[in-house]
Amino acid sequence: MSGKFDAFHLLLGVISSLIVAWSSTDLLFQNRSKSLGARFSEVVRFAWYAIWLFWQIILANFHVIYLALTPKPIKETLSPHLFNFKTTLKTDFARFVLANSITLTPGTVTVRVSEDVFVIHAITVKAAGDLQGGAISEMERRVAWVFEKNEKGSE
Repeated sequence: MSGKFDAFHLLLGVISSLIVAWSSTDLLFQNRSKSLGARFSEVVRFAWYAIWLFWQIILANFHVIYLALTPKPIKETLSPHLFNFKTTLKTDFARFVLANSITLTPGTVTVRVSEDVFVIHAITVKAAGDLQGGAISEMERRVAWVFEKNEKGSE
């Protein structure tokens, strides 16, 4: 960030990055008893989830653009509503990631999280997607695959 690319500044950047990464491992890796291989596997799964989430954000952006540019009256295109979503995720961090993933996706906002119930605002029924279907949503299933794979003993 200094704009200088000599060996001294690059070395300081690497050292400070390592210190920050080491001191914040509890944020991503809550279970310290996991092996290095299990942690690496979790990082790879998270990278795949981030790619999938990015694609969902792109698709949701197109939906919101369509809503903004459609010549139909607003009452015909928008159906803003709040609904409760009960999650099956067990860890607080997985719930945190799910709530933020919902909010990052245009057209939806996580208004409140209370234990395993999320209150979500969606601009349309399509924006809410499978979150209000009552079954496990695709997003929730993917978050569980990343952060609760070993805890649930699945796959």
